[in-house]
Amino acid sequence: MKNVHKQYGANDVIKGVDLQVEDNEVVVLIGPSGAGKSTVLRMINGLETTTTGEIMIDGEDIAKPGVDINKIREKIGMVFQHFNLFPNMTVRENITLAPVELGVMDKDAANVEADKLLATVGLSEKADDNPSSLSGGQKQRVAIARALAMKPEIMLFDEPTSALDPEMVGDVLGVMRRLAKQGMTMVIVTHEMGFAKEVADRVVFFGDGKILEQGTPEQIFDHPQHPRLQTFLNQVLNA
Repeated sequence: MKNVHKQYGANDVIKGVDLQVEDNEVVVLIGPSGAGKSTVLRMINGLETTTTGEIMIDGEDIAKPGVDINKIREKIGMVFQHFNLFPNMTVRENITLAPVELGVMDKDAANVEADKLLATVGLSEKADDNPSSLSGGQKQRVAIARALAMKPEIMLFDEPTSALDPEMVGDVLGVMRRLAKQGMTMVIVTHEMGFAKEVADRVVFFGDGKILEQGTPEQIFDHPQHPRLQTFLNQVLNA
């Protein structure tokens, strides 16, 4: 992202963000609610347009008019707070839908891939179940498997555990830890500071639509410089 701005009417929500993510890097975005973190993720995926600035993915500016956003979006997996699984399909069908519909693989290959991904997220036995029978944590793990089915180059996570009961959070974070170890490029918005400290290569602190500080987890959590970051960490770590 190069000097990206986003306005809703007269309201400036993103104010000149520069953010670079390298291959195999895990970047975690933290900051108070309303700081712009989720908007940044949605712009990377083309779900929000930029007002000004560039967003380059593999050398292509997705902010330019006329770009084939759907083609670029095939390289990007996104997992939201809410799972948005299709209730009238089995777990396996939810995972195979996009790869088959978009011609990435045929039905048989997609089924094999879905079963592999369900094993990865620890839900092999749920392949033929309907989403309504799953817990929130299980649904979120299916949503991760569904995003991975398109074999994305980058995964975006928008507060993937915020809608879950506390005892379900660990299973979802466990799947994300394994992805990080496998070298998946990830940008994660989360309020789970312990998880951020553990998996991030870089932590980026947002405030008022701007990046106020970024660095290694050690720099951000043990030696915060910006007063807003110091206040934020005091609040969330001592809550």
